[in-house]
Amino acid sequence: MSTTRRDPHETEVRLFGISVAASMAGMHAQTLRTYDRLGLVTPARTSGGGRRYSNRDVDLLREVQRLSQDEGVNLAGIKRIIELTNEVEALQHRVGELVDEVARLQSERTRPRADLVPFTPGNAIVVWKPRPRR
Repeated sequence: MSTTRRDPHETEVRLFGISVAASMAGMHAQTLRTYDRLGLVTPARTSGGGRRYSNRDVDLLREVQRLSQDEGVNLAGIKRIIELTNEVEALQHRVGELVDEVARLQSERTRPRADLVPFTPGNAIVVWKPRPRR
């Protein structure tokens, strides 16, 4: 399972080769290969198999480096942090969708419907049909 999520709504995705991404992140290219192999940062691939890193990937590389060097988190811990962060983002997105759906349903509920007759107590008609015998 990839631990990086790509934003499907990104309109302009700039991709960088491994040497450019390594330079941008302040790392050695071999470190990026190791992170890819461990599933920490999974870049896109060219048809020939070359790695292509997005700005989001480079930001994630920097975060991995920060967690490792400044916070002392091991690579397994960093991987779990990334997975949980991605899960939280996905859940937050889903909550937003559900909030929108609730708002839509509430606005439909308050809107009068032409196919319904208002009920006023005292003038109700009850229709009763006997159940068919079995």
